[in-house]
Amino acid sequence: MRSVFGRSCAPCEPKGITWDEIVIQASAGETIICRIVHQTRISLRVMRILFVGPSRIGDAVLASGLLNHLIAQYPEARFTVACGVAAAPLFAAVPGLEQLIAMEKQPRAGHWWQLWKQVAGRRWSMVVDLRRSVIPWVVVTRRRAIAPPSSQNVEHAVVSFARTLGLNAAPPSPRVWSGRSHLKSAATLVPGDSPVLAIGPTANWAGKTWRAERFLDVIQRITAQTPGEEKAFMPGARIAVFGAASEREIAQPIIDALPDDRCIDLVGQVDLPTAAACLQRCAFYIGNDSGLMHIAAASGVPTLGLFGPSLPERYAPWGLNTAWVRTRKSLSELVETPNYDYDATGTLMDSLSVEDVLLAAHDLWQRRVSEGA
Repeated sequence: MRSVFGRSCAPCEPKGITWDEIVIQASAGETIICRIVHQTRISLRVMRILFVGPSRIGDAVLASGLLNHLIAQYPEARFTVACGVAAAPLFAAVPGLEQLIAMEKQPRAGHWWQLWKQVAGRRWSMVVDLRRSVIPWVVVTRRRAIAPPSSQNVEHAVVSFARTLGLNAAPPSPRVWSGRSHLKSAATLVPGDSPVLAIGPTANWAGKTWRAERFLDVIQRITAQTPGEEKAFMPGARIAVFGAASEREIAQPIIDALPDDRCIDLVGQVDLPTAAACLQRCAFYIGNDSGLMHIAAASGVPTLGLFGPSLPERYAPWGLNTAWVRTRKSLSELVETPNYDYDATGTLMDSLSVEDVLLAAHDLWQRRVSEGA
């Protein structure tokens, strides 16, 4: 367990409760400033919900709609969220958050033992477990909601997570939370005086990464101010480049090629809630299949996801203002080859052309314009 951190509920704040701040460096490169509250006492009548969420950023975003549903259904409840270290910043601004527990995987499932020690001393109103762990069965709780086994049929992850509470017929949409400080920082980083095209050129695996020069071609044509470029639906727009600090090498060729006065370099510069707030200020997003893509979609910005060696049927960006485009080669053609090596492969996205991406982006933009009208 890397750390445990939380905050007091609002009714406790006037009572002189003291706070300690700690700084955590998450695995994706974000610096998280968290507060631990000491000696808080919460009435036994307060509903307390333990939400055991995913470890990866993308899955955590896709599961966030379920948590948002609980927040809306039980507005007076106090929530404890346990999830992976990388995903933890996504939940830092959750309404009603009492405690946030960042779990770092340990040998022999030691992270579950550490989590049990953190939560076993409380009586829970509900435990929602998306990890199918032992935790719901070894704590005192009135109700357990455990994610069902993964379906053999390919369905979107949002639908799968929604099955935990029987909401799969109308799955709650993902949600990202940003606090006032995140929104304030975003307003400084991404001013609202002109349109901004957001780009996510990175991914957690080289095989899912579209080449930088193709991103540049798309950027130049979408933002071109030359008469006659039919795909230039954001002429003269600035470009915000997103990514984790560890992914700078992938993003740097794009940043270097853009004019300084039009490039907003956010690679490794912001935490996840601030990235979400920045994306809310952008007019359009194009990026590889990644956690950042899901954050963009959940933030409400029109989002185009680029797919190759992954399944859009399960991991496409979720929402009305989203679309995806994939390589001409299928998943099986990309990974079921004699010389395929997951660890050693470079990009597997080369059969996705610039023209295919431009067409999909233009169609999504036109759809947004027509629906807005």
